Order: sequence, then structure tokens, then C-alpha cells
Amino acid sequence: MSKVAHYLQEHLLGEVMTSVDARRYFSTDASIFTVAPSIIVYPRNENDVRKTTRFAWQLAERGRVIPITARGWGTDVTGAAIGSGIMLVFPAHMNRIVELDQKTGVVVSEPGLNYGRLQQTLQTHERFLPPFPASIEFSTIGGAVANNAAGEKSVKYGVTRDYVKSLRVVLANGEVIETGRLTRRELSKKLGLTTFEGEVYRSLDALIEENRDLINSSVRQTSKNAAGYNLFDVKKHDGSFDLTPLFVGSQGTLGIISEITCETEAHNPETVVFAAFFDTTAAACEAVLELRKLSSLPSAIEFVDGHLLKIVSELNPNQLKGALPAQTPAAVLLVELDDPADRKRKKLAKQARKIFEKYAAEFKEESTPSKQAALWKIRHASATLLSYSDRQDKALPIIEDGVVPVEKLDEFIGGVYRLFDAAQLDVAIWGHAGDGNLHVQPFLDISQLGDRQKAFRLMEEYYTFVTGLGGSTTGQHNDGRLRGPYLEKVYGPQLCEVFEKVKHVFDPHDIINPGVKVGITTDDVKPLLRSNYTLDHLYQHMPRN
Repeated sequence: MSKVAHYLQEHLLGEVMTSVDARRYFSTDASIFTVAPSIIVYPRNENDVRKTTRFAWQLAERGRVIPITARGWGTDVTGAAIGSGIMLVFPAHMNRIVELDQKTGVVVSEPGLNYGRLQQTLQTHERFLPPFPASIEFSTIGGAVANNAAGEKSVKYGVTRDYVKSLRVVLANGEVIETGRLTRRELSKKLGLTTFEGEVYRSLDALIEENRDLINSSVRQTSKNAAGYNLFDVKKHDGSFDLTPLFVGSQGTLGIISEITCETEAHNPETVVFAAFFDTTAAACEAVLELRKLSSLPSAIEFVDGHLLKIVSELNPNQLKGALPAQTPAAVLLVELDDPADRKRKKLAKQARKIFEKYAAEFKEESTPSKQAALWKIRHASATLLSYSDRQDKALPIIEDGVVPVEKLDEFIGGVYRLFDAAQLDVAIWGHAGDGNLHVQPFLDISQLGDRQKAFRLMEEYYTFVTGLGGSTTGQHNDGRLRGPYLEKVYGPQLCEVFEKVKHVFDPHDIINPGVKVGITTDDVKPLLRSNYTLDHLYQHMPRN
């Protein structure tokens, strides 16, 4: 062990490791990058996090910078859960539900808590946290908050940021703060503090005021957007101030979240699910626009294109047997209605049928859970694509989270087809059509120089195309190392400069997850590419996107 590791082990309750196999294990997440940590720390409590961060700050003040990266279960596809210094691994110990108010549904949890376990507990109390990602069974609530995660229910219920009420955060110097909406008077007290917290509030408040017009004019007109730092919701017109929406989606670059307080929704297990099959993607997109006009939004409007279905049929011929029509459709929509009122739900189902009769070649409707599960297999078939490993090229998560205004969905899909055709690559599209947020992963072999070059060309062309439609590079998976270099395409150089100043306000020594989101270029990340891409650490769960 190094002197740093010995020092940490002496002062922390949690375990400290530096073994080669542990460092190798934590050198990858679900992204295409690899960075090995020097030290792995399993914090037992917030005080361990505070001590570790304070120690790194003190070293940085003396000119020795050791980065700190917070990590859940390593499902991040952007390279934000890897780092070269100290890796704080939360699921080992900081994995509890601290409190659950059965009357209000407010839940307090530690960041290493498995999202699926949290959801199961909530559902026993007839509640749920709607913006769960597809990786719910093998990801943490801390990771979801760090990325501002979303999923199939977000079309109706919104994203993670909409449910996080407050946070406990360890700042870069080891101070612990609690976030929440402050009144003008309460903000004034924070501005007067002589601590690092007071400095943060003063600097951030001044930065927002100096750039208010730029910030207000930079909001993307999309249903969701995980790119950059959310300065848009920090200071309201009434003068109230809240750091919570800034930390949510910051990927551990501004501070380390040690406790999360979330609001939840009432859970209704009685739903109606449709699978509608279309002859053209244009017809499916028209149906999406009509479905969004219903008096109550569907709780899911999911999309799978015919290219994906054909690839799945080739790889695993029996996986979707009986679920699809004899002729593979050009597109499929999976639509769920979950209104708690039985009469309202039936009325919505009748309206949905009329839409499908107008646009779809045929459709199926199910109300029983077992038959609904058979329909959802169509959407979950993307897992076969992600986990297929019998050849050298793999489905790479490099352009997999673009989001555009929903009215431009058909233009989005057509543009993706053209990009892949020009690159002579197989294309498959799936995702959250109701949000205008679709996933697409090219098959490439990153051990080959030609494919590595093709990957970066494709990213440049794709992100230019998506932002040109008024969209964002990421709807729910965030920037990380992967999309940080393309942030200017979303917001322009002026706001990106403001983002870098925000990072400096919270982390002047650049020790909290550096090289993520801001201040990073494609030349910085190219040397970090893996020689072989796998998801073998997730196979017990079957990777989903």
C-alpha cells in the first residue's frame, strides 16, 4: 500500500484497497473508456467521505492533486464512474433506506442503495419513483441522481431532478452541506457565511446574476436534457435559491452526494398496454404526436424500429416468436396507460385504439400482467443487441442518447438512417419516442484503428445533426468523458465558459471527478479508449438501455 492508502485506512472506518485485481475491476464502467484508480475506498458513512475529501483538499493545497471519483455499480456509459485517483465505492456500506414517510411518500436514502431494492420497498407502500432507468435492477439511486436519470415513465412523470427534494453533499474541502429551496432571506444568511459554503453561494449567485440573460436564452426546447450544469433552475424570479437542481446531473464533479431525499408518486398496478405495429416510421411518429395530445399522457410511449427486430431475429430467432406479426414491421410502439381511475383509463384506451386504427397496420392490447410482459419483450429486445459478443465488433454506447423536440422525431430517425448508411454500418433504433429521446449504438471494433477513427467521425456528425434539430446530445445519460467535448454544440462557447467557472467555484483544485463534463476535448479521451469493449460485469442482470 502507498503512504496515502495507509493514512486513509488508519483514519477511516471503511476499507481501503490497492490490489491489482481490484484496481483493474474498477478501471471500467459501461463506457468505452478505461482509467485505473490508485486507491479504492469503501466508505462506511458520511464521515468517511468527509475525511477522504478533506485529506485530498489538504494535499492539493500543497500541490499534490489526487482526484476523487464517486461510484455506484458502474453502469455509467459516459466514463464518469472511473478515475485515476481515489475511488469511493458506495454500494458496499452506504446502501440503506434511512427513512420513509408513509403519509407523504418522501424517502431518504444513501447513494449506494440499489434502485430496484428502493422501488420494491416503495411499492409495498403503494408508492414508486417514476424516472427509473432501464438499469434499475443493477444501478444505484446515487448514480441516477448524479446523471439526472430518466426512463420509460418520464414521458408522463418527468426526470430524476423533478423528484429530488434535498441533498446532503460533501464539498471539495470536506464541508458537509444540506441543499433545499431557500427564501431570499435564507439566501442572504448563506451569503454571509465565512465558510467555504458561504464562498460557494456568493460566487455562484454572482455568476448567475452576471450571466442571467445568457442562461435564460440557452434553454433547449426538449422534453428533457442532461447536458451541462443546470443553472436554469437554481435561482427563481422570486429570489429563492436552491443548489439541488445543480447537483442533480452534475456527475459528482461539484461535490459528493452522501444522502438523498426524494418525493414519490402513488403507484397503480392496474394498467393497459398496447403494442402497435407500423408499416413506416413516419406513421409511428404521427401516432406519437397524437398520443401526446390525450387528456392524460400515457405513462410510456416506447419505440423499436424494424432494423433492431431483424437483428434480434437473426441473433436469437425464438426470442420474439409469437410477439410480432408475420411480416416484420418498420416500427413498433409500446404504449402504457396507468390512470388510477378505471373509467378514465378505459376512456383513454378507447382514444388510443382510434389512433392506432388510423396509423398502425395492426395492434395488440393487454390488461393482464403476464400478457403485458410478453409485449414488453419487444422493447426489451435491445438487451440482445447490447450484450451480443460472438464477434469482434460490439454495439458501442457512443451516440446513444440524443433528444430532439418531439415534433422532429421523424426527421431525427431519418437523419440517423442516413448517417449509418453513409458510414456503411448496421443501424438499430429504440427508446423513448414520447420524449423524442432515442438510443442507437453502432457495431464497431474499437481494437481496430479504422473503427476507432470511424467512431469519432460518427460522433462529430451525429451530435452536429442532433443539435442542428434544436436537440441535445444527451437526454438522460449525461455528458461524462464521452460527450463533454461536444457540450459547445449544445450551448455555445459562452455558456460552456460559465460552466467551467461553476466547476471552479465548487472545486478550485480540480479534485472532484476531473475530466468529466467540462474542460475536456476529444484529444483528451482518445488515449483512454479500451482495446476491447465488454459488459461482462453486468451479465447476471442482462444489460438494458
